[in-house]
Amino acid sequence: MSDLLFHVENGVGRITLNRPESLNAFSTEMIELWIRALEMIRDDDQIRAVVLTGNGRAFCSGGDIKSMMRGEGFLHSTAHSEDLASTGLARKHSLWKRVQRVPLLLAEIDKPVIAMMNGIALGAGLDMALMCDIRIAAQSAKMSEGYIKAGIVPGDGAAYFLPRIVGVDKALEMLWTGDTYTAEEAKQMGLITHVVPDEDLHDFVENYVQRLVKGPQEVIRFMKRAVYQSQSIDLRTSLDMISSAMGLVTELPDYQEGVRAIAEKRQPNFT
Repeated sequence: MSDLLFHVENGVGRITLNRPESLNAFSTEMIELWIRALEMIRDDDQIRAVVLTGNGRAFCSGGDIKSMMRGEGFLHSTAHSEDLASTGLARKHSLWKRVQRVPLLLAEIDKPVIAMMNGIALGAGLDMALMCDIRIAAQSAKMSEGYIKAGIVPGDGAAYFLPRIVGVDKALEMLWTGDTYTAEEAKQMGLITHVVPDEDLHDFVENYVQRLVKGPQEVIRFMKRAVYQSQSIDLRTSLDMISSAMGLVTELPDYQEGVRAIAEKRQPNFT
């Protein structure tokens, strides 16, 4: 069985991390399959939303500690293990060529990406959820930025994503202490979007994603671009960008349908 499962169902791309015996810790195969899945999602307009989850009792435990203890780096590949362990530069290149491709590809995807956090999320595993647009966690889920306990820095994007979500001071505290948080505690600090009972997680996420799938797709994608791009540009540039988007979407059939639906006091039927 593959270390990562990917399929498309009714317009939803579904990615499942599939190493339950290792709490879905990264493997080279997992990351390579992840990269291929994200490239397909980015390029296929029939895919309208994405759900990322883990198989078993964990969402993702991040780097494989057993491999690290053997000196094989984060992502073990038998053919290259000697190279990965040989120099700091080789380990840097390994991160760049593998796990760091995930956030870069996610940044190219304008469709909604939802993390369904069914269990523990540790270190890089938590960071993978931070890269998603929406994080929905089971009540029993726990999460931690545990890098400091292994004496390493967050190599996949936590230093970028975490302060943008919880603020600089809380991000540093999480990284410096490696403390573990419950799903409710994480929600209170803005790390999690929704917390739901464990038994309701799947249905809640399914209902959530179907609302997005049935929405006006170009509008949703323009909104995502506007929100993310506006974090790094000035007000005038942001307004110029969104006025261009407004000019384009008001030429689309979904705009006409939305206006008619409001006038007729009914739910819109977007394409």
